[in-house]
Amino acid sequence: MKLRGIDFLDISNHFNEDELMVQHTAREFVNNEILPIIEEHFENATFPDHLVKKFADMGFFGMNLPEKYNCAGMSNIAYGLVCQELERGDSGIRSFVSVQGALVMYPIFAFGSEEQRKYWLPLLASGEKIGCFGLTEPNFGSNPGGMTTTAKKVKDGYILNGAKMWITNGTIADISIVWAKDDDGVVRGFIVDNKSEGFSAPIMKHKLSLRASVTSELILEDVFVPSNNILPNVKGLRGPLGCLNQARYGIGWGGTGSAMAVYEASVQYSKDRIQFDKPIASYQLIQEKLAWMLNEISKAQLLALQVGKNKDAGTVNHAHISMVKRNNVWVARECAKLAREIHGGNGITADYPIMRHMMNIESVYTYEGTHDMHTLVLGENITGIPAYR
Repeated sequence: MKLRGIDFLDISNHFNEDELMVQHTAREFVNNEILPIIEEHFENATFPDHLVKKFADMGFFGMNLPEKYNCAGMSNIAYGLVCQELERGDSGIRSFVSVQGALVMYPIFAFGSEEQRKYWLPLLASGEKIGCFGLTEPNFGSNPGGMTTTAKKVKDGYILNGAKMWITNGTIADISIVWAKDDDGVVRGFIVDNKSEGFSAPIMKHKLSLRASVTSELILEDVFVPSNNILPNVKGLRGPLGCLNQARYGIGWGGTGSAMAVYEASVQYSKDRIQFDKPIASYQLIQEKLAWMLNEISKAQLLALQVGKNKDAGTVNHAHISMVKRNNVWVARECAKLAREIHGGNGITADYPIMRHMMNIESVYTYEGTHDMHTLVLGENITGIPAYR
């Protein structure tokens, strides 16, 4: 089965039959269900919530988690390919699926009790419940260890106080995975019922990026969380950072999808746009831009594939994931700039996907670890010397 879309180096030859099927299915889903509606939702700053059940029916939520929890049990490469195709549609849509799987389902799977896994994972996989992930705070982004959200031990549970910011899905979520410091100053994870007294999740308005995604604050004012809702199998920043590695991996593939979208649009536009009696695709400067985009997209695809292989083999480390997130989102950002140049004035209109992807990728460039922070992760890996402060 030959992959449709950009595959200049025949990278799909390295995918197994299941992975190819997943990518084709995801691509068709994006073409049929997302692309026809996404510009309107982006312009109106609305999330297409009718897609949630369809995502679940497609098996997108937690698809690389075991089948025993009603998940798809697919490879990490298959999961990456879905992220790539979803972000080819829109970064905000991929963000929704990423958060549900990598930042809500994964911590319950990795750090929760078996009772928590059996209860929550099927509900989340089916889309019956939606989750969000509360780590970033108004004053602590790149330095999560500085968090001020607290969890005070009381009879039968904990009392949480604090605030989280830039939370995807927060306003529409049923539960939140909230990270807070206990009485000993140790970071712990909690499954918080969003209907709890003292909990609120006001939506963040006036965004110019990820407009088809719900972004929220989380406010916790004396929120009681029962003891059986603490994630028992992790303490310290290893927990939230491990979750972020899952999400960043998907973002590395997703950034490639965004780059593919603007490249494909640019190739078509350059062939259709006539100037001086011939298509602008015939001009050297345009061809140079397209060649640069294809070159970098192909390298990004190879990087994502290798990191995916490492992940499936159990040999991946956090620096590998920093590299794929850092490089592939940068490629998407640069491709969006070049696509905007190729499209000229038409590039700023919703008749083409360029400006939407350009605005979205500005958020992806800095969330889940900024470009500069991932540079320092790699720098420490190279030198053995941390340069974060």
